[in-house]
Amino acid sequence: MADTVKAEAQARSPWVLLATILGSSMAFIDGSVVNVALPTIQHDLKATAIDLQWVVESYALLLAALILVGGSLGDHYGRKRVFSIGVAIFAATSVWCGLAPDISQLIEARAAQGIGGALLVPGSLAIISASYPAAERGKAIGTWSGFTSVTTALGPVLGGWLVEHVSWRWAFFINIPLAVAVLVITTLRVPESRDEQAQALDIPGAVLATAGLGGVVYGLIESGNLGLGHPLVLGMIGGGLLLLVGFVVVEALSPHPMMPLTLFRSRTFSGANLLTLLLYAALGGALYYLPFNLQQVQGYSPTEAGFAFLPFTILLFTLSRWAGGLINRYGAKLPLVIGPTIAAVGFALFAIPGVGGGYWLSVLPATLVLGFGMAVTVAPLTTAVMGAVSSTRSGIASGINNAVSRMAGLLAIAIIGIFVLSTFGGSLDTRLAGLGLSPEVVRQIDAQKVRLAALEVPAGLDATQAAALKQAVKQSFVDSFRLAMLIGAGLALASALAAWLLIDGKSAKRKAEEGEGVQLKEQPATALAPLVREG
Repeated sequence: MADTVKAEAQARSPWVLLATILGSSMAFIDGSVVNVALPTIQHDLKATAIDLQWVVESYALLLAALILVGGSLGDHYGRKRVFSIGVAIFAATSVWCGLAPDISQLIEARAAQGIGGALLVPGSLAIISASYPAAERGKAIGTWSGFTSVTTALGPVLGGWLVEHVSWRWAFFINIPLAVAVLVITTLRVPESRDEQAQALDIPGAVLATAGLGGVVYGLIESGNLGLGHPLVLGMIGGGLLLLVGFVVVEALSPHPMMPLTLFRSRTFSGANLLTLLLYAALGGALYYLPFNLQQVQGYSPTEAGFAFLPFTILLFTLSRWAGGLINRYGAKLPLVIGPTIAAVGFALFAIPGVGGGYWLSVLPATLVLGFGMAVTVAPLTTAVMGAVSSTRSGIASGINNAVSRMAGLLAIAIIGIFVLSTFGGSLDTRLAGLGLSPEVVRQIDAQKVRLAALEVPAGLDATQAAALKQAVKQSFVDSFRLAMLIGAGLALASALAAWLLIDGKSAKRKAEEGEGVQLKEQPATALAPLVREG
């Protein structure tokens, strides 16, 4: 009987792996494809820069706030069931995104897609962990990681090609065949599993986190339209902050919190999450503007823009295992100080080129330096997070760190966007003063500033004035792009300082010798999971 059960489990194993790889890849591809498609979406739907922030932020908000709840739902009601529901929601909302007739519907569809992502993303590794025996689990997770890494790397290239040769709408439609395959395989071949000792769902915490983050993000983004002093903006930011304070209070008092605050008593755990918040804010907030710079200012095609950042991803994945071994020799502190510092140099290099710089001298060096800095950082960061808590709490610790990385990008895009809009407007005003344009033309330009580099030349200008205006718009965007990259560099340096002050400096070997724990193994590419942000 035992042999029969074992044989059935072995027969199901490849199907379990296939379903989880395809499901995760669907979400990972979607995120990278959408980023490359944003400039084209802006042109086709006549969207403002604020509209495009909402295309990303509406998805990221629901995903970041609900991802821990999604994992808990799987533990309670069945991981297979919740994973399948997440895939179905993700697929249905992908169709909605692809068919959206205007920017408002696209934003609404992306928000709904975030709910599907929050159910789908935590389920992949949970299903693998529940379906494989301990002796085979590491190999299975490594296989999952390897394949999802490949799809993540290919996502921008695929997205760029689809946008250029078919339509940006296929950035979303591409999810449909993947979702159908996942649902069929999951239904027929993936076993159900749940945690019989799962804690009660933290519904109040989830509601407060979602509403609080939503209020803050709404206020920050809409300040670009209304101004930071507008009553609605102040009210939303203030109300959101109060709700987030309420979230912390509820988590402190709840017997079953989704984010146990006791974990933050560890200096290393707190420091690792502070580093994550700062570094991933730099990565998500600053690099959000890279596709716009490449396509709208530097003249790259969507396909070329998709290829431009590929060396970053390749470098990150090829060096991940080597970087994971650094913690055994040097401890977590040294690589977590050096890595973000190198990343800061990479961000600063992005700020150097002006309009018209070639890829090999302007983009590639910054991409390689940033990629190397992140490669040095990510695997030791994951090891530090997991090593700072007991093995029984490693799952929730990883989930919290993943949620922090998503919240970092969510908040950074909104905050950096304020500086980008302000700098672009100020730089453009200075340049317009020397062009001799009529007051009516200036008014038309002012009304379009919120479109940033997609600003269209008003009708009636002669060829010389039109060319001068186009150049002024590009140069003004470069000014704002440089500021975004320098902010990213500052955040990366701040994350290095956080590591220096808070992360434990002992190596794994020294800890073992002192009886504080066993030596940690090198971290495979699964350590990169928090880096792969959907949307």
